[in-house]
Amino acid sequence: MTDSYRTIAAPSTGEFKDRGSKFIAYAWPVRTELEALQHLENLRKEHFKARHHCFAWRFDPDGSRFRSNDDGEPSGTAGRPILGQIDSFTLTYVVVVVVRYFGGTLLGTSGLINAYREAAAEALRNAEIIECLVKDFFLLDFDYALMPDVMNAVKKLELEVLRQSFEERGQIEIGIRQSETQATLLRFKAQLWKVSEEEAAGVDWPSGLLVKAF
Repeated sequence: MTDSYRTIAAPSTGEFKDRGSKFIAYAWPVRTELEALQHLENLRKEHFKARHHCFAWRFDPDGSRFRSNDDGEPSGTAGRPILGQIDSFTLTYVVVVVVRYFGGTLLGTSGLINAYREAAAEALRNAEIIECLVKDFFLLDFDYALMPDVMNAVKKLELEVLRQSFEERGQIEIGIRQSETQATLLRFKAQLWKVSEEEAAGVDWPSGLLVKAF
């Protein structure tokens, strides 16, 4: 199970020049293809005099969704080298766009590959790379009679609390690392019942408590 991934913390840029052509790379952390395309569209407007706006992106914790585009450059000379740098840094949920201003001299296939690769690499070298966890999220919805036990268990297990409210019923939203979800919920149930984990595996949640994934 892949329950962690690497991405960049904030936008970053890089630049590479070769024989008069300027390659400006922009990298963004993104969650959706729509968001990535919006960054691309904004760059097309900002750099409307540039000849090419080539890009690549990768999504999902396992990096299974990806796309690259040469935007008029010879096939395989722009998008793939950009994607190659995303993979070299083992990143996902990221888009890199490289804007090219033509300098009047043809660079050839190898020159283009090198230029797009180096521009993308420079943007990613300038980025802060972070590791993120894939989590499962649950709502704890409980009667107030259970509040002391629930709060004590949440504190003892050091569960991540995302939100809590106390109106007609108590409600706490928690996040658990995906690979640890089953074991953590079992420990949580054992804490509530004040029994061993082996015993907790054979009983339901206490009456008055609802545990809902969301």
